[in-house]
Amino acid sequence: MSSIREEKKRKTKKAIIEAAVRLFDQKGYEKTSIEELAKEAGIGKGTIYTYFQTKSEIFFAFCEEQFEYIHQEIVKKTDPDAPLIEQLMTIFMGEFLHVTQNKEFGRFFMQQTLFPGEKDKFRFQEVDNKWLELLFTIYQRAQEKNELRKDIEPLYLAGHFYALYILVVTSWYSGRIETEEVGPGMRMLFEQALEG
Repeated sequence: MSSIREEKKRKTKKAIIEAAVRLFDQKGYEKTSIEELAKEAGIGKGTIYTYFQTKSEIFFAFCEEQFEYIHQEIVKKTDPDAPLIEQLMTIFMGEFLHVTQNKEFGRFFMQQTLFPGEKDKFRFQEVDNKWLELLFTIYQRAQEKNELRKDIEPLYLAGHFYALYILVVTSWYSGRIETEEVGPGMRMLFEQALEG
């Protein structure tokens, strides 16, 4: 019985997050009300408060979901012994595809993750720490296999590759590159960085 209840809770939470992504994409984060979220998700307003106290909590649930999605993609698609470039492409293309499914929501997501408000910065640090832990493991393994210099701190490696990813994403958002150019462009930048 409890597994049926847990499955219903999981589906309801997922419906709320998906409704939020659609509405944030259509109307913007600030202009979306909890009432509208409830209607879009097909539930009562009070039900939303059972799962989330604020829109910000819904947004962070999406961030957590994104991390889990990317982590599963890495596990599913990438051999931990695969070359570093392949692991980086899996991570960052997975993030790109996930974030840009809804263009306006993706824009909001990027804005919030790059420039979090004062009240949310600690919550973003929690999400960042999970990402860094995942990336550090990959970078350290690459250093052990001599794919990366051993004298570079994993934090700087994470920052460098993320900056290249941001360059590609902002180029896509500004219309400088088309969707089909994202993967090849990102790969080229990562290869240049790895070759020194």
